[in-house]
Amino acid sequence: MANEYELKKQICEIGKRIYNRNMVAANDGNISVKLNDHEFLCTPTGVSKGFMTPDYICKVDENGKVIQANKGFRPSSEIKMHMRVYQKRPDVGSVVHAHPVYATSFAIAGIPLTQPIMPEAVIALGCVPIAEYGTPSTNEIPDRLEKYLPYYDAVLLESHGALTWSTDLLAAYMKMESVEFYAQLLYQSRQLGGPKEFDRETVEKLYEIRRQMGMAGKHPADLCLNKGTANCHNCGGSCDASRIPGMPENSLNVHGTTDMNVDSRAQNPEVIAEITRRVLEKLGK
Repeated sequence: MANEYELKKQICEIGKRIYNRNMVAANDGNISVKLNDHEFLCTPTGVSKGFMTPDYICKVDENGKVIQANKGFRPSSEIKMHMRVYQKRPDVGSVVHAHPVYATSFAIAGIPLTQPIMPEAVIALGCVPIAEYGTPSTNEIPDRLEKYLPYYDAVLLESHGALTWSTDLLAAYMKMESVEFYAQLLYQSRQLGGPKEFDRETVEKLYEIRRQMGMAGKHPADLCLNKGTANCHNCGGSCDASRIPGMPENSLNVHGTTDMNVDSRAQNPEVIAEITRRVLEKLGK
């Protein structure tokens, strides 16, 4: 594992990539890396991510309180959402927040990235839901982000930007690149009359490839909490509503549709309880 100074250098390098790829403007965005359960490195507030050096990088504890920071530097107030990710996802080693143009445009428009249009995006991301709007620098954002953390490795932040996380810094950054590329392709294909989406069978084949590869992280191939909502990706049928007692077949969205309406039946406590029971049963609990 890289030592602390090397990790600081890596954070600066990723900051330059984010800035040079037009994923942030001015002093936007923030990056963090987990050292251990009680120590984290993070970028400071009020500086351009494209011009940092290792002495800029701060160290905080699991509550976001400063352990070490050079004079004139302090952690971003948005460290709260990073800490929530680490708290709820012990497998995560790094978090990246940016404002990539296409992905953020979808976040501003309130459109999640759910259309299956290319194999790489389906396998790597599955889908990218939208976490409801929260006031920056407050606990509103982490509170609204939390429900997505067990099921995804990337989210759009409504009217704000994108957040990605993974096992290490490079992987978390690559997730951000993937989100932006997916959003750009989706946007541009819509200008050409609309993308041709994969059918349900094709999506399930791609999900099975992901499962066989044993890829790290969370993905709708495992379980989609948002079946039937605007954030649903269909899971290739792995969480088909017809398999749930009391849920009419085809009553919820399936992949290949662009219906953005939220079906209230997806929020039925009995349905949620049945999903929970089945998941626990599969886990042997």
